[in-house]
Amino acid sequence: MTEFLQTFRLGWHVVVRNWMVYRKDFFANISPTLADPALILGSLGLGLSGYVGEIDGMSYAQFLAPGMIATTALFTSFFESSYGFYVRMTFESVFKAMLTTPIGVREVVLGEFMWVFVRAGLMAFGVSLVLLALGLLPNPMALLICPIIAGFLSLPCAAIGLLAASWVRNINQFQTVYSFLIAPIFYLSGVFFPVAEKSALGVIVQFSPFYHGVKLIQFTVWGKFPIQEILWHATALIAFTLLMCGISFNRIGKKLTT
Repeated sequence: MTEFLQTFRLGWHVVVRNWMVYRKDFFANISPTLADPALILGSLGLGLSGYVGEIDGMSYAQFLAPGMIATTALFTSFFESSYGFYVRMTFESVFKAMLTTPIGVREVVLGEFMWVFVRAGLMAFGVSLVLLALGLLPNPMALLICPIIAGFLSLPCAAIGLLAASWVRNINQFQTVYSFLIAPIFYLSGVFFPVAEKSALGVIVQFSPFYHGVKLIQFTVWGKFPIQEILWHATALIAFTLLMCGISFNRIGKKLTT
């Protein structure tokens, strides 16, 4: 227990360090995270609601709204743990400096995951406030619950970014990961249209942690609580988190020590 607390404490120093750098350009850093969902919601949700029929008794804007919270978690975590981590590792040599202190590889990786969790949760809270102001958050409790779900959703998404950071040979290669992995996950995981579970796409997206996070956030925002479905999606998200974080933890650990 003492060792775990020590690891957590040292990992938290990584979070504090990242926050101190992040807050220097706070407005510039949060602008894309908040502006992109707002633009998507405005252009597609509000713009197309008059042309798209109701989906499960909701307008298109109401259907699209919870997906914006999940989208914030996806992009925040992936870009922070791919581009951000790669820059800190390769160009700034931040981790080399950390490893000369009591902070070890385990604390570095744990700290990066904690930082992503905190940042994704805060950004999701900000988006939730916007949705509440627009009248697109019918369940007020979602304001508190969705940031927590977004935080957990950010972990497997961050694991993808860390794995990419351990494999790419230069920073431009992240574009390939985004184009052929992150973009399909984003567009095909039920954010923009309902996915029929018995369809081919419905089977494929079961292997996407993002899809399960989207469903959990949708249920929360809409105030719908089908217990069996919630248990399935929560279990799947936890399983993906443990598996992917474990793999990325080992991979990045080897990368930092070579």
